[in-house]
Amino acid sequence: MDFATNNAVAFWVIVAAVALALIIIIALIVGAKRKKSKMVSFGGEDSEEPKQLTQEQKSGNYQATGGFNFAPGGAGEKQPAAKPEPEFKQEPIASESADATDEESIRNAEAAESAEQEASAQPEAEESAAEDSVDGRVEATSPAAPEVEATSPAAPETEAEPEVEPEPEPAPESEPEPEPEPEAVPQPEPKPQDDIAPATGRLSKLRGRLSKSQNAIGQGVLGLLTAGDLDEDAWEEIEDTLIMADLGTNATMKVTDLLREKISERGVSCEAEARAMLREALIEVGKPEMDRSIKAMPHDGKPAVAMIVGVNGTGKTTTTGKLGRVLVAMGHDVVFGAADTFRAAAADQLETWGRRVGATTVRGAEGADPASVAFDAVATGVNEGVDVVLVDTAGRLHTSNNLMDQLGKVKRVIEKKAEVDEVLLVIDSTVGQNGLAQARIFREVVDITGVVLTKLDGTAKGGIVFQVQEELGVPVKLVGLGEGADDLAPFEIESFVDALLGNER
Repeated sequence: MDFATNNAVAFWVIVAAVALALIIIIALIVGAKRKKSKMVSFGGEDSEEPKQLTQEQKSGNYQATGGFNFAPGGAGEKQPAAKPEPEFKQEPIASESADATDEESIRNAEAAESAEQEASAQPEAEESAAEDSVDGRVEATSPAAPEVEATSPAAPETEAEPEVEPEPEPAPESEPEPEPEPEAVPQPEPKPQDDIAPATGRLSKLRGRLSKSQNAIGQGVLGLLTAGDLDEDAWEEIEDTLIMADLGTNATMKVTDLLREKISERGVSCEAEARAMLREALIEVGKPEMDRSIKAMPHDGKPAVAMIVGVNGTGKTTTTGKLGRVLVAMGHDVVFGAADTFRAAAADQLETWGRRVGATTVRGAEGADPASVAFDAVATGVNEGVDVVLVDTAGRLHTSNNLMDQLGKVKRVIEKKAEVDEVLLVIDSTVGQNGLAQARIFREVVDITGVVLTKLDGTAKGGIVFQVQEELGVPVKLVGLGEGADDLAPFEIESFVDALLGNER
């Protein structure tokens, strides 16, 4: 009996041990499978990314018919260039072309001198506030007046020199040799200006980048319109297709209503007719009557002031630099205001853009009051008689009440010196509905006047343009098409619709 009992006990002990071992093995297998599944899911996501970034998807031939449209802000109709020029404009009326060339050489010399000063005094500029930079400019220009007066009796016979006399900046160049210095120093600056691509045709690359939207709108909707009789199920499918392309509910209903009306009046017998009707409906919903000009021209003796606002990571600083690049290429004097004092590299990034394009950059110490930096930038623009001041603001979440209140303060402080003509909201076109929620809050705080849609090359949802205009009631004025210096283009609703539909222009 004892032997049988011991055998039974041993048997059950072995069974328990085997069961425990099986449980452990099963647990290890399940854990390994879970770990493997997680690793596979991450690998799958990584393998799909390069397929979306192929060159084939980034090619196209979308063409913009016009260039950038800049208009004076406020009620001013004329475009005064600078304050110290009224006297010399009255005397040499017939030599306007010579004045233009002199002004261009002076601007090049100014930009070169400012670049040298910034390179030699970078540590001082980072520790000093923007007020010191303004005072420095005033002190630098004050001795320029007696030097110009001293040169006037030296050559009384020539009439070309009085044209340069009213400008205080070229005075330091008159002490050594007046001609070789402006020719040797500004040589690096005209190079980026010559390389600036024309605005016309800048959107040529957009068609391929909106290929998925073409499939949704161009092929999907057109296929439904030409498939046969359009019953209610077909119209619901058309609405779903447009909503999937990010047109939004309101814009989608307007497009379908217009299509119903046009088809009932004219009928559809071929794809070309359906494409023409869809194009007309999309253009009408895109509100071509909106004023898309950018108020960046001087008025009432003061420069135009444009604020660039938005949340973090949308591309505000880059947009500011690209817009300044276009303005400088068109012959306008530009001042950058680096009011983004929270991000350490923001001021350096904007200052780099300023050196590249030939614009003056006003910056403060890291962590300085953004409102004071913005005020100093506008004051510098007024004192130097520039055409436009572009103020880059810090990125902030629309849910942060304190930062939004601070943005309102920046605008109020600027308006003590000059009127804010343009408030451009930069929206990341890839964020969808969240971008609209952000825009509504910014509109309440600073009364935005236009929208810049960036990263449009990275999304297939081109219909976001219609939704932004429908929800906000403000026009889309600029679109960002990539990371290149010339990948900022004016928005044209007709050309954009042609890109969505794949039309040749």
